[in-house]
Amino acid sequence: MKLLPLLGCAALLCATAAMAQTGSNAVTATPPASTQSKPLTAQQQRMQTCSADASTQHLKGAERKSYMKACLSGKPVQPALNAQQQRMKDCSAKAGEQKLKGAERKKFMSSCLKGE
Repeated sequence: MKLLPLLGCAALLCATAAMAQTGSNAVTATPPASTQSKPLTAQQQRMQTCSADASTQHLKGAERKSYMKACLSGKPVQPALNAQQQRMKDCSAKAGEQKLKGAERKKFMSSCLKGE
């Protein structure tokens, strides 16, 4: 006998939940039309471009933050060098200082890049 009132309460709760989901207070996923029709401001366009560039370069964390800061300020941005690229740059500068050419430069670069 106690089972019948329990079933009635359960049915009432289910009906209330179903009505709440289909009510007029449901949230829509589409933004209002007023935000869709506005063109992007210059700052928003710059933000979009800088963000896309940072994503293309696979920048994350502090590197992305510094890149975005420089890009949004309008300064020319040089992509960050990885360790191998930095080593190549340093070795090339040393070879240039020593005015090495041809086979001598090639031999120097090879040993410098190996860390010898």
